[in-house]
Amino acid sequence: MQLILPELDSPATLVLDRKNRLSDDEYFDFCMANPDVRIERTAEGEIVIVPAAGGESDYRNTDVTSQLRQWSKMDRRGRAFGCSVQFILPDGSSLSPDAVWVSNEHIATLTKEQLRRFLPVVPEFVVEVMSPSDRLRAAQRKMRQWMDNGVEFGWLIDGDNQCVYVYRKGSEVQQVSGVTEIAGEGPVEGFVLDLTEIWEGL
Repeated sequence: MQLILPELDSPATLVLDRKNRLSDDEYFDFCMANPDVRIERTAEGEIVIVPAAGGESDYRNTDVTSQLRQWSKMDRRGRAFGCSVQFILPDGSSLSPDAVWVSNEHIATLTKEQLRRFLPVVPEFVVEVMSPSDRLRAAQRKMRQWMDNGVEFGWLIDGDNQCVYVYRKGSEVQQVSGVTEIAGEGPVEGFVLDLTEIWEGL
């Protein structure tokens, strides 16, 4: 099934059939049939069409991903991914982060076939970078969903307001402002994100 959509400046939800939700394989095929559309799936099986990132948002996302990937290659305990990967989570949702880190131990549980599709594994570390189309409450709900599904540590980065919301498993969210770098903890201890260019934007 291919989609023809108007231009979107905020996420749109598409309900196909609540009683007969797409299986994981059907959902993957649906996404592959619409390669130019950013798609996620809610725990209820609803399809969410996500607007493409603008220039500044993509610049910030790429900076985070490239720093995480560079550190990950030196650290060698896991792998870093960008925004085109998608994870099938225990609650049935399928979400794409802006940047993510998965341990070698978690990757080793997946078959080659699984690694070539959406990953049915919970990443240990997730980063979401707010774009102009994002609303803070919605972005916080998505981060909470990541954490509720077993993510250990995460950052929600608000570049326009130069603040980072820090999520830790079993703890209250911490808001950090007025810093030019932030250090990873837990699964990504040793990773330090330089925020300078993220704050500057384009």
